[in-house]
Amino acid sequence: MSFKEVREYAAGDDVRFIDWNVSARFGHPYSKIFEEERELSVMLLVDISNSSLFGTHYGLKRDVATEIAAVLAFSAVSNGDKVGAIFYSDKVEMYIAPKKGRQHALYIVREILSLEAKGKGTRLNTALKYFTNAIKQSSIAFVLSDFIDANYEDALRVAGKKHDLIGIKIYDQMDQELPNAGLMQLVDAETGNTQWVDTSNAYVRKNMKSSFLKQQHIV
Repeated sequence: MSFKEVREYAAGDDVRFIDWNVSARFGHPYSKIFEEERELSVMLLVDISNSSLFGTHYGLKRDVATEIAAVLAFSAVSNGDKVGAIFYSDKVEMYIAPKKGRQHALYIVREILSLEAKGKGTRLNTALKYFTNAIKQSSIAFVLSDFIDANYEDALRVAGKKHDLIGIKIYDQMDQELPNAGLMQLVDAETGNTQWVDTSNAYVRKNMKSSFLKQQHIV
């Protein structure tokens, strides 16, 4: 609730809301009037690191993140709320301040589609710290990422004390389970390192799935 104005006291007004300073000045009782603060700020923290450019089934992870971000952005502006965004890799690539309006939501979606990451890795920790410092008012924040990262738990807790945080994990089927396709050369999209993996080995596939599920639990 936020203060709106004062008016002369009327029968039935809550005496707890009498403004004694104004009442003394005018010689009549005056009541404070409040209105509900409905306006929210919705923030989208979108991982645009090179790992988001991977996809084997539905599309690239970036494509999936774009669709989800578009739904969230247009839902926010349809509700009369502000929406902003932070695009990050191992650094903050771009910050878009929260604003209202359909054109602003379209601008956010266009930037997700076109912005190329300059950073080489992924650091959610950096994005969360920037978010906490940049957005002072309590907001609802959606983190769209594959969460292939580490050491962001402390920053997550700090941001969570002030804002409502919702994590949306974006992943491909091959992030979870390797196909039985024999010897494959895999390339790390962020470091460029290559590794040969024998996907026909059941133990290798099991380890891959176990690692994914363990990381899923952390998120």
